[in-house]
Amino acid sequence: MIKKVTCYLLIATVFTVLTSFYTKPVGATQKPVIRTIIIDAGHGGSDNGARGDYSFEKDICLDVALKLGKKLEQEFPDIKVLYTRTKDEYPSIKARADFANANKGDLFVSIHVNAGPPIKHSKFAGYKTQTYYTGKGKSRKKRTRRVPRYNIYYTENPSNGTETYIWAADRTDAKGEFITDRLSEEVNDSTEYAPDINDPEFKAKSLLWTKRFFDKSLMLATMVEEEFVSGGRVSRGVKQRNEKGIWVLQATAMPSILVETGFITHRPDEDYLNSNKGQEEIASHVMAAIKRYKAATEGTPAPKQGF
Repeated sequence: MIKKVTCYLLIATVFTVLTSFYTKPVGATQKPVIRTIIIDAGHGGSDNGARGDYSFEKDICLDVALKLGKKLEQEFPDIKVLYTRTKDEYPSIKARADFANANKGDLFVSIHVNAGPPIKHSKFAGYKTQTYYTGKGKSRKKRTRRVPRYNIYYTENPSNGTETYIWAADRTDAKGEFITDRLSEEVNDSTEYAPDINDPEFKAKSLLWTKRFFDKSLMLATMVEEEFVSGGRVSRGVKQRNEKGIWVLQATAMPSILVETGFITHRPDEDYLNSNKGQEEIASHVMAAIKRYKAATEGTPAPKQGF
């Protein structure tokens, strides 16, 4: 019994001596996860994007992207903030992805504006007489019949609010496809910018990137929509898609999101999107989400929601 006690005491003494040489750094945290953020202003140049009553998507995207970048630079002076465009020009979709990858971005945030097509209506307007013929040759006879008549008209699409997209990780059968924008205005000639979808290396990279960064992309997208809600915006939620419009998210080797900041086809949204107040608020909400994301991924104290 005495031998066992002596043995335990010896082990405890050795452990105490060894651990006494280790001092845990005060306030030690995980190394920074975010060193470079890529801000992408959608469309540009000859590609106007969606059109509202008096404005184009490309201009709103650029204004919001520059305001967001400025806020990030002020909030995180140690983080490099890079832009796919800083003026009214059109970098191809592939060029945007290549730029982000070449600069080893840790986050890719693409700024866009949504659009809803006019809603078609038909209203019964009575009947009209329609002439038609039956038979052939000498048996051919002229006949008439009454058919309904409709007046066709269109009204503004009421869709409004924000959406944030990520590339869908569970739809691998669409990997490698190059898809144009939702209004087919994202590129002028998709074949000019399309990657070789049959290239095994591209397919492998696409699948790897999507699966590797899906969780973080979803986290950031969710935080962005939460910030919009906290600011009183209508949120349509986080959407997963790999069918059209967001190929650039698939081709970037980092957590990536595409923020639809509002509907340019909804007049109240269009007014908000074009106002300095609206653009500043949008930029602040996205910046606040990135701040929360940074804290969550780096193990630092999480800031309060909102700005």
